[in-house]
Amino acid sequence: MKLRKAALLLLLVSTVLAPIVLYTETLGIYLPSSATSSSSSSSSGNDFIVEEASAFTFGGDIRPLNILPQESTTILKEPLGFVYSENSTQSLAANVSDASANDNARITRQLTEDSLQHQATVSSVLSGGRTGDAFENPIRQVTTTKELKAQSKDGEELHSQETEFKTIHTDSTKEMSRTSSEKSDSAFGKMQTNVEHHTSRNSGRNGAREQMDAQNDKQKEQAALPDARVSQLKDQLIRGKVYLSLSATRNNPHFIRELRLRMKEVQRVLGDVTKDSDLPRNAFEKLKAMEQTLTKGKQIQDDCAAVVKKLRAMLHSTEEQLRVHKKQTLFLTHLTAKTLPKGLHCLPLRLSTEYFMLNSSQQQFPGQDKLEDSRLYHYALFSDNVLAAAVVVNSTISHAKDTSRHVFHIVTDRLNYAAMRMWFLANPPSNATIQVQNVEEFSWLNSSYSPVLKQLGSPSMIDYYFKNRRAESDSNLKFRNPKYLSIMNHLRFYLPEIFPKLGKVLFLDDDIVVQKDLTKLWSLNLKGKVIGVVETCGESFHRFDRYLNFSNPLISKKFDPRACGWAFGMNIVDLDEWKRQNITEVYHSWQNLNHDRQLWKLGTLPPGLITFWNRTYALDRYWHVLGLGYNPNISPKEIDRAAVVHYNGNLKPWLEIGIPKYRSYWAKYVDNDQMYLRECNINP
Repeated sequence: MKLRKAALLLLLVSTVLAPIVLYTETLGIYLPSSATSSSSSSSSGNDFIVEEASAFTFGGDIRPLNILPQESTTILKEPLGFVYSENSTQSLAANVSDASANDNARITRQLTEDSLQHQATVSSVLSGGRTGDAFENPIRQVTTTKELKAQSKDGEELHSQETEFKTIHTDSTKEMSRTSSEKSDSAFGKMQTNVEHHTSRNSGRNGAREQMDAQNDKQKEQAALPDARVSQLKDQLIRGKVYLSLSATRNNPHFIRELRLRMKEVQRVLGDVTKDSDLPRNAFEKLKAMEQTLTKGKQIQDDCAAVVKKLRAMLHSTEEQLRVHKKQTLFLTHLTAKTLPKGLHCLPLRLSTEYFMLNSSQQQFPGQDKLEDSRLYHYALFSDNVLAAAVVVNSTISHAKDTSRHVFHIVTDRLNYAAMRMWFLANPPSNATIQVQNVEEFSWLNSSYSPVLKQLGSPSMIDYYFKNRRAESDSNLKFRNPKYLSIMNHLRFYLPEIFPKLGKVLFLDDDIVVQKDLTKLWSLNLKGKVIGVVETCGESFHRFDRYLNFSNPLISKKFDPRACGWAFGMNIVDLDEWKRQNITEVYHSWQNLNHDRQLWKLGTLPPGLITFWNRTYALDRYWHVLGLGYNPNISPKEIDRAAVVHYNGNLKPWLEIGIPKYRSYWAKYVDNDQMYLRECNINP
């Protein structure tokens, strides 16, 4: 019996205890951080950096176990899948929900707390059911939770969130126990489910945020379009007209009756409204009701081809109506520009009556000895508009430093001669000198001397202006303006003849306003050029090819079609150089060549471009800003900076069709308290 017990004890030691001791000793050789130093390892775990588990092999000098079966491989491999440490769930959340970077910090804290609960399970899986530090150290992550928090305190939280934590691919034995694998899979599944749960919650938040952003964008778009609802109501009316004309809907009397009723309601709501804020309170209800009716029409008429065909027909009809209206508007605009307002017709009559009541001594202007003094500043103004001439003189004098050195030479026609003199006799411009002349008193200006006078009196020219049959053949209405019949428009080409004793003169149109002192223009060195101009080649339609007929060889051989145009209105003229280069004769020669209007149409700018070709001196742009008579888009800064603003075009400031926002620049130089203006009810 004793022998039997001794044999059993020996068998127990040799088969159970001895292999365990030998196996434990083998592990101690290859795992320096053994259980004996577990306390120190745990205290310095934050600073201990480990390698991948695949680096820890159990090969080397393996002593075979006689009782336990020998493993066929020398490298320990982990189960299929990935091994996650305490923060690995954060990397999954970051990869899945990159679009929600702003929520990563909050989700990271939540996932970290959840993952800590599974840490023990993961450790047991990795160690095959053991919890010793010897199996925990090889898979410890490079950056721990404490390091992450430290980096967050240091201001590097964003970097730590965006950086993917390293996933450690380790090798373990090919065949681990089925229980351990199931435990590992179960723990990983729980962790993955937790990540997916947080991901779905975050995706829901992202969807809600995107929906809110879309609503905000829509609200902003509606706020940026103050007439969005008005446009929608108008579109509904167009759609309603389409359904009224389609055969399928016309055969449904109930629908047609309802649609017409809704359209009338929408038309009442719209009225003359142009902004959503002016719509009545029930506008939205009418819009919804109309939309419901249109939906019914869509159900009745589902043939898109018929709808498209009808819309195209409506578009073509609308374009044709627009073309007709534009043509009518152009005609009426030119007609209005040529028509003298009642007040401006009254003013010269009232002034002429007063003038002829004066005796001869009262009809004379003071300072007539300054008229030929070339040391003074002389202005040439040719106009038959008393009020316009008054504004030019008043605005110039208002900005002059020494008004006594300024002389204004005004030339007008016989009908306005007395009125023009009476106005400046009753309203003397400070100490400036005024001269008013009658163009019909220029005995040298006759048809034998001036080709343009001969042409203006020809039967073909009169027929061109006053016979509709000929007028309709010319598509450009502005060339049929009767002002071109007046010699007043061509006096600018006879400046040396009108002022024979002057050296320099500043030519001004009567539709300009002076905003700065102009005396510096007389001191400019024109460098042998005849006239100083502001070029207008910044706009494509101000090139030579827009004014001259380059299909004619006389024009095409002489001039460049892309040459910069320029404008009359404010031009400093060297009369001495004019005479030296015989400019008047050049003008006459070209006028004779254009007797049949084949080189250019009527007007003064085309012959000016030809006559002064290569004889112009370019002034700075700020001297002369044009377009206030046709262009509503000139910036206020450009206008305020200009020395002279020019209302060239049909929309003159003294007409009701003038551009309202530009009228104040002109109206402030009109004395509304003047007796003659009140009597003629002129209030610009």
